Amino acid sequence: MGDLIRQERRGPVMVWTLDRADRLNALPDLGDGEAFAAACEAVNADLSVRCVVLTGAGRAFSAGGDLKAMRDRRDMFAGSGTDIRERYRRVVHRIVRALYGLEVPLIAAVNGPAMGLGCDIAGLADIRIASDAASFGVPFLKLGILPGDGGAWLMPRNIGYARAAEMLFTSKVLDAATAREWGLVNRVVPADRLMDEALATADEVAAQPPQALRMTKALLRQGRDATFDQILEMTAAMQALAHLTDDHLEGVNAVLDKRPGAFTGR
Repeated sequence: MGDLIRQERRGPVMVWTLDRADRLNALPDLGDGEAFAAACEAVNADLSVRCVVLTGAGRAFSAGGDLKAMRDRRDMFAGSGTDIRERYRRVVHRIVRALYGLEVPLIAAVNGPAMGLGCDIAGLADIRIASDAASFGVPFLKLGILPGDGGAWLMPRNIGYARAAEMLFTSKVLDAATAREWGLVNRVVPADRLMDEALATADEVAAQPPQALRMTKALLRQGRDATFDQILEMTAAMQALAHLTDDHLEGVNAVLDKRPGAFTGR
């Protein structure tokens, strides 16, 4: 995964750290699509992983695109319009598709500025916890470009159309408190407590039965666009599978016995 994602395994929780602190964790470089895809595919294939926490090294979560590369029209931004379009599809879109397709819950621990693609990557998380030093912005128009990472689809779903329009049309940057007020993050904590809070939440998530956890996330994802009737049909099929698991019986017995469940994924 090159120099981008530093990985640490903590029991059933995987911690991913964007590791370009000297560049404020700028994204994307060529090859970043493959890095995210490989990390997500590995988690999806490993049923012992139940939750992922994503954060940034240093003082930023991710400052988004490399402005010097944009100015010089190199790397991601070199060549013809067709070349650039294909790089967005093969790099930027591969990043966001990989994260959207992550089968386990994703918690963003936003430690500092999350701008452009960095903001939308945080927005792809299921749960977002912000440091009081965090800030959020999608200043694409300020740079004379568009939200090329799917943000025009994602942001209205996270904070509503009007607030998404205000952020995109004005290049407004939200501080952590305003992001909480607008519903962009679940909660704000002091910087020195951010990872403790994120990991504690991840441990709560990881304590759930892993198969049912993955299916519940799938229902939430599909529920953004599916009809109510479609979700009910999916729910019936998934629920039938869940009822036949050992974890279901363990959960019922644990509640009756007034003890925590010990789930194995079977």
